[in-house]
Amino acid sequence: MDIIKPPRLRKGDLIGLIAPASPPSSQEKIDKGVRYLERLGYNVRIGRHVGAQHGYLAGTDEERADDINEMLADHNVKALFAVRGGYGTPRLLDRINYRSLRAHPKILVGYSDLTALQLAMFRKTGVVMFSGPMVGVEMWDAFDPYTEEHFWRVLTSTKRIGKLHNPPDDPVQIYHPGKASGRLLGGNLSLLVSLLGTPYLPVLRNALLVLEDVDEAPHRIDRMFAQLRHAGILTNVAGLLLGKFTDCVPGDPSKPHLRTEQVLQEIIERLGCPVLANVMYGHIPKKLTLPLGLLASIDSRRGSMELMDSAVS
Repeated sequence: MDIIKPPRLRKGDLIGLIAPASPPSSQEKIDKGVRYLERLGYNVRIGRHVGAQHGYLAGTDEERADDINEMLADHNVKALFAVRGGYGTPRLLDRINYRSLRAHPKILVGYSDLTALQLAMFRKTGVVMFSGPMVGVEMWDAFDPYTEEHFWRVLTSTKRIGKLHNPPDDPVQIYHPGKASGRLLGGNLSLLVSLLGTPYLPVLRNALLVLEDVDEAPHRIDRMFAQLRHAGILTNVAGLLLGKFTDCVPGDPSKPHLRTEQVLQEIIERLGCPVLANVMYGHIPKKLTLPLGLLASIDSRRGSMELMDSAVS
């Protein structure tokens, strides 16, 4: 597959806001997120149905898909930023105009539930996706400086990104010393597993697989990794990067259980490829923006991660 980089963001560009999963938790977060982007010199267009609600969804499937497709078709829109995650993007994958995205590549940013949409878009088009902060979650209030600096550098610079660094007080953890390189792919574990057996999951053979999750009990983490192992995914990746598994605790700690750390340790022990854990990525305020589909490398002997190119053209 040919990998396609979207054009970099420039001041004055138009950013489209979409809510392809759950509804925004408040109008205030949207308004403040818009003002933040406008202060930086960008123009913003809010999707027609961003304020809609259909149960736990930000509008019907048709409404949410229409907002995405309208932004993809509009040549003035240079990037699509998700307002929040939650749940809903897996329902839209057969409604997306992938041809429009491939013909006119655009930046698409989000994480969590956006994983399903981003992996499907990469599988169908080869356009690099951006697993990173969202308007109504990180950008609207007290945007973490570490997160903010890395995010804008990745989206606006055509220079090689190079090494990714955790904060000095929270280093990566090293397992199975060695070097590996491949396309950086993955995202939220639950959403990636939901794509197994569908035409929307990219080929993960020889990839650098990055995974994180939130609010999943350890036995569910265990089950999902077992599914990846039995599907042949874990035995065929070049390397594994584990982000933060936030609030992944037993529902009833008084009953016999394994901690998520124990589950991950047992999974790692089965692998022969280089592994880095505690990567600064996931449902946390301080996070790296990861360009999915970009060639990357890791050296687990040194605890280093590196992106081999720019993510935008």
